Amino acid sequence: MTIYEAMKTRHSVRKYTARPIEQEKIDVLLAKIKEINEETGLNVQLILDEPKAFSGTLAKYGHFSGCNNYFCICAADGRDEEIGYHGEKLVLLAQTLGLNTCWVVLTYSKRAVPALLRDGEKVQAVISLGYGEHEGREHKNKPLEALCECEGEMPEWFKNAMEAALTAPTALNQQKFKFTLSGNTVKATCANVPYAKMDLGIVKYHFELGALEHKFEWA
Repeated sequence: MTIYEAMKTRHSVRKYTARPIEQEKIDVLLAKIKEINEETGLNVQLILDEPKAFSGTLAKYGHFSGCNNYFCICAADGRDEEIGYHGEKLVLLAQTLGLNTCWVVLTYSKRAVPALLRDGEKVQAVISLGYGEHEGREHKNKPLEALCECEGEMPEWFKNAMEAALTAPTALNQQKFKFTLSGNTVKATCANVPYAKMDLGIVKYHFELGALEHKFEWA
């Protein structure tokens, strides 16, 4: 599966089987985590065979079951967009490996996460990981035109990028973002609601993938 196929077919999964993740796939994920941490200074960790974070009341409220593996993203406050952008790289990589995922910011126990934190950091989000009981469900999208603006006729590359952005997961599937094209410059904005900036980072990564080889500039 290519990264583009992963983007189109990946859906959030909350129920997982007991099938263990193969070591060769773990190695691929760890290599990507190392790359992200070195590039960004984020503190991303892969937690394996740890059921406590998803065994409490919050996880039950979020309808999680069988979740013993997850990515843990630790950082200081104020880095939500980076967390979303680089965390989604792991989500789509996992999908190409035949694994399922789900972004989680509330319905898990932060206290149970055995993360190694540096000064000023806290657990900002986790991403469940494993072999799902199913492949998830496609979320309902807002009309493309409601989420973007451009001067004149919409270029094909921008349309493709927006269609890719629509495949991105967002909190409660609310899609609180907007892309505006002026010349060859794209401005991405989001509503002032909780986790919207994290969502924006996720969506911007999808947008860049959908733009393919077209060279544009972020405002």
